[in-house]
Amino acid sequence: MIVTRFAPSPTGYIHIGNVRSAIYPYLLARQNDGKMILRIEDTDRARYVEGATELIEDTLEWLGLNWDEGPIVGGSHGPYFQSERKEIYHEWARKLIATGRAYADPTPPEKIDEYRKQCNEQKIPFLYRNFRPENPPEWQPGTPLRFKVEPKSYQWHDEVMGDMHSGPEVLDDIILIKKDGFPTYNFAHIVDDAEMGVTHVMRGVEYLSSTPNYLAIYEALGLTRPKLVSLPHILAPTGNKKLGKRDGAKSVTEYRDDGVLAEAMLNYLACLGWNDGTEQEIYTKAELIKNFSLDRVQNSGARYDETKLLWMNGQWIRRIVDEQGVEALYSRTDNFWPASAASHSQEYRIKVLSIIYDRLKTLSDLREMTAYFFSDPEINTDMIINNKFLKKMPESELESLLKECIAKLTNLNNWDADSLQAALNDLLAETNKKPAELFSLIRIALSFAPFSPALNLTMDVLGKDTTLARLNAVARAI
Repeated sequence: MIVTRFAPSPTGYIHIGNVRSAIYPYLLARQNDGKMILRIEDTDRARYVEGATELIEDTLEWLGLNWDEGPIVGGSHGPYFQSERKEIYHEWARKLIATGRAYADPTPPEKIDEYRKQCNEQKIPFLYRNFRPENPPEWQPGTPLRFKVEPKSYQWHDEVMGDMHSGPEVLDDIILIKKDGFPTYNFAHIVDDAEMGVTHVMRGVEYLSSTPNYLAIYEALGLTRPKLVSLPHILAPTGNKKLGKRDGAKSVTEYRDDGVLAEAMLNYLACLGWNDGTEQEIYTKAELIKNFSLDRVQNSGARYDETKLLWMNGQWIRRIVDEQGVEALYSRTDNFWPASAASHSQEYRIKVLSIIYDRLKTLSDLREMTAYFFSDPEINTDMIINNKFLKKMPESELESLLKECIAKLTNLNNWDADSLQAALNDLLAETNKKPAELFSLIRIALSFAPFSPALNLTMDVLGKDTTLARLNAVARAI
């Protein structure tokens, strides 16, 4: 059985790179009827952030990346918090001590700094293995424990980066257990993956340089190597460095709060550095599970493009409505309407959504794009006078056009989209105006917004009374 894992550290918000490191293990496990384990690597107590674990869980649940073992769901390989597994690490550490492959290191940090400075002055690489204490004491928790490396060359295959090799010069006596009794990442993840039966270890390419040390530990413990998968960086929009918060990328939670759909975020991040060799861009989760393969993960960095994410989100908004109906999209919009929408019925809000959804990039666009449906906009005659289609008309002509429109609409018996379109077409013939002129005037008078849905649909949703009241108010103001 293929067993994958996502093992984040609860040190703050969960960012784009973190999430992609969860998506690929999930897809591989689901594709092969395997398991994905969620493990919380919380041994760095200095960087631990309260509530970060819950944020990780919430984000995965929002994206639909359900795990088979881990916090909340349990499983047979717990505990799933590294901070609760201290005795397990100590047990494995004693195996290395017993075979002479680990030693207690009481050397104070200041002395280690001296060794490092000495190497710098001699312009040679600092390797702690050259400064091992001659007669280390028996190890007890409270003293750092180091791995006793046996320098050699290693060869291995990375499922993304291909065949790799390293020389003995990169191996060193790394710390296994810190002074506080907690393991380092370098040791803990090897123990945990072995105990939990992980077959595929996926992590960022930044760990590639440490792989020889990991291989030495696998070998010293007599463990079979799992398949190693190095995921290239997600790059900043400039393409010249790893994506960071300073590059404008928000946390996944912020994107959700801004109205990005889970389907779009999953779709975008899965395709950020992977493709199935086709021109397809929009994938459901089921399609991603079916089509995903490690050999199609690119071995170079993928440039982050928020514009592409928002485009994809717009595609998903339309897809949901087209396939499931506008009510399915409405059920996701609770926190995105303007405050004035609260005084209107659900039926009315759904009608508004039904004519505006195809213009949305995110659900948060609803606040600005629909405000005039729920409260009368502030009249701004400059917006009419300076409009490129209307600015050559005198104000008296603008007023006259509005009055003709009011008269036509007042006498309209049926107030529906088709009847309204017919009336607008008649007005074009009667006033001898171009659509861009007449319709721009009416549209601005009703919304005072940069854009709006089709005019007949807008008037239909606003209703006869509101439409006429706004046109009359603007006619008086010009």
